Amino acid sequence: MSERTAVRFALPGGAVPEDPGHTRVRGRSLYISAQDGLRLHVREYGTRAAPGLPVVCLPGLARTTADFDELAAALAVGPPERHVIAIDSRGRGHSDHDDDDTHYNCLTELGDIVGVLFELGVGPAVFIGSSRGGILTMLLGTAHPASIAAVVLHDIGPVQEITGIQRIKSYLGELWGPRTHEEGAEMLRELMSKQFPKLTWAQWLGAAHRTWHWKTGGLKPAYDLGIARALASIDIDRLMPPLWHEFDSLAGVPMLIIRGANSDLLSAETVAVMRTRRKDMDFIEVPDQGHAPLLEGELVQQIVAFVTKYEAARKDPLAMITTSL
Repeated sequence: MSERTAVRFALPGGAVPEDPGHTRVRGRSLYISAQDGLRLHVREYGTRAAPGLPVVCLPGLARTTADFDELAAALAVGPPERHVIAIDSRGRGHSDHDDDDTHYNCLTELGDIVGVLFELGVGPAVFIGSSRGGILTMLLGTAHPASIAAVVLHDIGPVQEITGIQRIKSYLGELWGPRTHEEGAEMLRELMSKQFPKLTWAQWLGAAHRTWHWKTGGLKPAYDLGIARALASIDIDRLMPPLWHEFDSLAGVPMLIIRGANSDLLSAETVAVMRTRRKDMDFIEVPDQGHAPLLEGELVQQIVAFVTKYEAARKDPLAMITTSL
């Protein structure tokens, strides 16, 4: 049950640049069955025979593959060309919803990811994990370390701040469908402008298109509200313990940490400890953005540069030294 769709590199709000080189990248939607039969949606870019390192993109708690549209296209086109996949976790995007809210947990979702990697034959890959996707990446580092060639943790670390979790918990189940995407953009701006004070209207509108999808009866959240119910049932004081062991399991692979300067989920203090434990890791702080920085524009270019640098280092260890000078 696959569908083939031409994917164009577009700025939030639908504006298309003249021709950044990504516009001719084609993507397609695949559907892969999880072990329990639930259908998972995977967005695939490039070919599986591409010469570059494969890339796996994992969205946040209630996010979808659409967050990676620009980045995935840029990585796929290269050079070198790459095989890129982005996975909608169960209950998100175009993946099936789960009738059992308790299945919206990291262990189940980790098993789903491993199943997709096996089904598509994706070997050691660059993992780009946004928020919860980054948690899943760290867990994968202990469960299947050979799967990971390099890591980008997008506004997430071993410690998640309670303030940020409480904020997400407060609105996740309240984003009922607006009448239009324009109305949704205004809702998002009112909700998140403190973290993102300088976004343009086009960017808010682009965020609205990623947050709500047209379904029977109008616009609906691009995620199962059961995810909000699962989060609501969690006692904030009994959250997942810090993931320092899982973070340290990635010590042998190149790492890039991205933090929004206004983030309330990944603190500057946690980043400082991460940098102490991984003195060789790369770090980007995105000004005037919170959790999580938009994957567009200059940030996309920086992530592509990180991946390209470490691909070169795998072929020629001196290349990494040269690019760091």
